[in-house]
Amino acid sequence: MTAFSIVLLAMIAAFLGMRLYSVLGKRTGHEQEPVLPRRDERTGPSPVRLDESETPSAPTASSADTSGLVYEPAAEIGLRQLLATDRSFDAGRFMEGAESAYRMILEAFWSGDRDTLRDLCDDDSYEAFVEAIEARDARGEKLENRLVGIESAKITAVDMNRNEARVTVRYQADISAITRDADGKMIAGSMSDASRTDDLWTFRRAIGSNDPNWLLDEIEAA
Repeated sequence: MTAFSIVLLAMIAAFLGMRLYSVLGKRTGHEQEPVLPRRDERTGPSPVRLDESETPSAPTASSADTSGLVYEPAAEIGLRQLLATDRSFDAGRFMEGAESAYRMILEAFWSGDRDTLRDLCDDDSYEAFVEAIEARDARGEKLENRLVGIESAKITAVDMNRNEARVTVRYQADISAITRDADGKMIAGSMSDASRTDDLWTFRRAIGSNDPNWLLDEIEAA
């Protein structure tokens, strides 16, 4: 694969004084720029439900196969804390929704579907996506990207902050990306090669909220 065809690597860019982070494009002169805020303070498988014990316990070394779980062992303490606070939370059902959201958000950004992005993203993430879409439109560029498949999706971390929960999911996926100019000429990407992405998406939700939906809060490269 040539360097020119690898268009989905991380980059750092600034928009209107905000620090935004791109995880779906490497600048080669003409390509998509999906960007989201990067927070400075930030320090499939069958559904799996954690044991409902309210006492978090540190994960212990084990030779047991965890390949079928929807979470990584390091996230278990946080998941138990979340479950103790919100009994309705189910890791398996969450991941089913998270995989659907991943596909929907990518496709919405690629097509410029602001309404779908508004429903699935928090304010900062939505504004960052819209800025990238507007910049792309100003250049007269169109994307012909396609999510080939999600190779892996697992919860890597859960953070509880007062009445808000933040769940981070690591996605490893293959994406075919093509960018065309206003005349329809391909200016970036490849029609035959797919690029592997390895990203961390963080979703947030207010505990006890009547709204069951989780919103995309930020994205960063794994």
